[in-house]
Amino acid sequence: MKPTLQAVADAVGVSRSTVSNAYSRPDQLSTALRERILEAARQLGYPGPDPTARSLRRGVVGAVGVLFTSQLSYAFTDPFAVRFLAGVAGAAERHGTSLLLVPLPDDAPGARRAVESAAVDGFCVYCAGDESWALDAIRARNLPFVTTAPRADAGPADRFVGIDERAAARTAAAHVVGLGHRRVALLGDTVLPGVPSGELRLADVTDVPHPTTRGRLAGFADAFAEVGVAWPELTLLSAAGNSRTAAAAAVAAVLAGPDRPTAILACSDVLALGVLDALAGTGGPPCAVTGFDDIAEAAEAGLTTVRQPAEEKGRRLAELLLDPPEDPAAGHVLLPTELVVRTSTGPVPRR
Repeated sequence: MKPTLQAVADAVGVSRSTVSNAYSRPDQLSTALRERILEAARQLGYPGPDPTARSLRRGVVGAVGVLFTSQLSYAFTDPFAVRFLAGVAGAAERHGTSLLLVPLPDDAPGARRAVESAAVDGFCVYCAGDESWALDAIRARNLPFVTTAPRADAGPADRFVGIDERAAARTAAAHVVGLGHRRVALLGDTVLPGVPSGELRLADVTDVPHPTTRGRLAGFADAFAEVGVAWPELTLLSAAGNSRTAAAAAVAAVLAGPDRPTAILACSDVLALGVLDALAGTGGPPCAVTGFDDIAEAAEAGLTTVRQPAEEKGRRLAELLLDPPEDPAAGHVLLPTELVVRTSTGPVPRR
C-alpha cells in the first residue's frame, strides 16, 4: 500500500496536521521537528500531500486553460498561434501561474468532458467556432473566461480581446479593388466542415459557421459589392486545413481553368503562401495574392497582408482573465490592424 500522511504522523508521534504543516506551513514548526518529519517521510516513501487535492481545498489550481478547436500540434506549428501563445505565456509567468492546453478538434471524442474536468482557474478561448456548448460548460463551472472575439450570445460581463475581422479584411479587398481586379477568388480554411478541398458554392456568406472565417470573407465581399461584384460572382475556395499544401491543392483547379482569377484573397498568411507556391509552378499570367496576420514568412515572401498584433492579443487576453477590471466595459478590447502592401499585389495584367 502507498504510504500515507497518517503513517508518517504515527512514525514520528505527531498529529496529521503537524505533518501537513511540515510541507505547507514550515514556519509553524521548529527546524528540528520538520527535519524529523521529512526524514520519516523519505524512509517510508511518502511523496507529500497530493498537490491537486491541496489546490482544490484552497480553491485555486494555479493554471489557466487555453481552449482552441484544433489538434494539439497546431499550437506549436501554426506561426500565428505560436506568437499568440507566447503572449499568453508571458502574462501567465508574471502572475505566477501555468498553462494547460485544451484542444477540441471537431471529431474529438470526450470534448465536453475535457472542458468539464480540466483543472484550471479559468479559460482563454482562442479561435473557437460556434461551440456555445463549451462556453456553457465553463459557465456551469462558474469559471471566468475571455475569448478572442465578441459573440452574439455574450453577456454584459463576458470579456474578449480581438479585432474587427470584417473591417480589417475589407481593407485588403479594397486595395485589390483599387488595382482593378474584379475576377477574384476567396480562400478560407475549412469553410464548411467535411467539404472536400476546392471550389465551394454558398448562397450567402452568413452560411459560413466559423465566426473568424465568416467575418473575413464578409469583409472581402463588402469591398467587391461596392463596385458591383456580388457574392455569387466571387469564386469561393475551401482548403482542408490551414497549411500551405492544403491551400495549393485548393487553388490548383481554378489556376488551371479558363477563367483563372486575377487575384486571390486568403483568410490567413499560411494559406496565401500556399497560393504563391501553387502560382510558382503554373507559368500563367500574374495573380495578385493577399493574406492575413503578417507572420514572419509574409515579409520574406513579399506578401501583402493585414497585420494584427498576435503577441499583444495573447497577452491582453490573459491579463483580462488573471487581473479582471472592475468596469465591465474595460473587458471589451478591440485591437488595431494595418494593411501592409508588398509586392504580391499589382494591377490587373493587360491582355
